[in-house]
Amino acid sequence: MDFAPSARTQALIERLERFMHDEVQPAEGAYAAQLSGSRDHRQWRQPAVMETLKAKARAAGLWNLFLPDAEHGAGLGNLEYAPLAEIMGHSFIAPEVFNCSAPDTGNMEVLHRYGSAAQKAQWLAPLLAGEIRSGFGMTEPEVASSDATNMQASAIIEGDQVVLNGRKWWTTGAGHPHCRVVIFMGVSDPHAAPHARHAMVLCPLDAPGVQVERMLPVFHDLHEPSGHGELSFRDVRLPRENVILGPGRGFEIAQGRLGPGRIHHCMRALGAAERALALLCRRASTRVAFGQPLIRLGGNADIVANLRMAIEQARLLTLKAAWTLDTHGTKAALSLISQIKVVVPAVAQQAADAAIQVHGGAGLSDDFPLTALYAYARVLRLADGPDEVHRGVVAKIEVKQQLAQAAR
Repeated sequence: MDFAPSARTQALIERLERFMHDEVQPAEGAYAAQLSGSRDHRQWRQPAVMETLKAKARAAGLWNLFLPDAEHGAGLGNLEYAPLAEIMGHSFIAPEVFNCSAPDTGNMEVLHRYGSAAQKAQWLAPLLAGEIRSGFGMTEPEVASSDATNMQASAIIEGDQVVLNGRKWWTTGAGHPHCRVVIFMGVSDPHAAPHARHAMVLCPLDAPGVQVERMLPVFHDLHEPSGHGELSFRDVRLPRENVILGPGRGFEIAQGRLGPGRIHHCMRALGAAERALALLCRRASTRVAFGQPLIRLGGNADIVANLRMAIEQARLLTLKAAWTLDTHGTKAALSLISQIKVVVPAVAQQAADAAIQVHGGAGLSDDFPLTALYAYARVLRLADGPDEVHRGVVAKIEVKQQLAQAAR
C-alpha cells in the first residue's frame, strides 16, 4: 500500500500549486466583486473572471483532472487524483476553474459510465467542455432522505415517454446561470424490490413542468452563483431515452457515483482544513495579547499540534479509502468511504472553529474566509449522507466481519 504520488501525479501537483498561487488565489477578490449580490437567483451571473480562469486552466492542461478516462480526462485513479482535489480545496472557486466541481463531476462520471451515445453527445460533451453546469435531484423535503428508499418522487414510463412528478431540494447548482440539466431520481416501479424501484432521468432545466421554487440559504448564504435549489416537477414529460441505463437501475448508478464523489469531497475538505490551520498559525504568531503572541497563550500550541495530527490521520485514512476503491472496488471500500465521510468533515469543522476562535471578532467577519470554511465543513456532515448513517454502515460491516472471523 504505497501512497507516494507517481511521477505524473507529482508533476501535476507542482503545476496545479503554481496555477493556484499565480492565478486562482489572486482572483478570489475579483470573483466575489463580480457576483450580483442579489437574493433573486434569476439575477445571478457568472463572474467573467471565472471564464478567464477556466480558459487558462484548460490551455495549461489542468482540466477534467477527476475523470479516470484518459480520452476525456486526466486518466487518474482515485488515489492519484486525491492530492489534486486537496489542493483545489484551498479555494472555494478552484474546483470550477479546473472543471472539477460537484455535482458536475459525479454527473459526468454517471454519463461516462452509464450514459448512451446520444446522452453523452447531448450532455456529457458540453459538461466536459465546461460550457454548461448541472444539478442532481435526489433529496426531498417531505421525507427523511437519509433513507433513500423513502423517496416519493416518481419517474413513470408511459409508452415512449417518462413522466416526472415530485419535489426535490438541496439540488446544488440549480441556480447557476449555466445550469442546463438535472439528473432526477424517482420511483419507476413502486412494487419492485426496494433497491430496484428507482430510475435516474436526464431532465433539462427548461422542460415544461420544471420550476425552481426557491434557492435555499445555508447559514444565511445563498452560495451565488450555484446555490442549492428547491425544484418542483409537475407532469414533466420527456423522451424515454432520457432514462439513464434503464428503469430500476437508479440505485445501481447511485452506488457507482457516490464512492469517488465522497473521496473528492473529503480531499477538498482536507484542503479547507489546511487553509484554516494556516490562517490560525499566521494569526497566532503575529497577534499580540497580554504582551505575548497568541500562540504562547492558553492551550493554543496544543490546539495547533492536535489539528496537525488530526489532519494527517484523516488524510491517511482518505488515501487508504482511495487506494482500496482503485484496487479492490466499491464493495471493499464501503466501510472506509463511510469512515472518511464521518472523520474528515469533523476535522475540517474543528480546524475552522479553532481558527475563528484565535481570530476573535475578525474570525466572524468576511475579512477572512473562516465562517465560510466552517459552514462548508458543517454542511458536509449532512451532504452525501449524515454522520449517523455512515456510522451505521461502518458498524454493520464491522460486526459482520467480526462474526465471520469468530466462526472460522
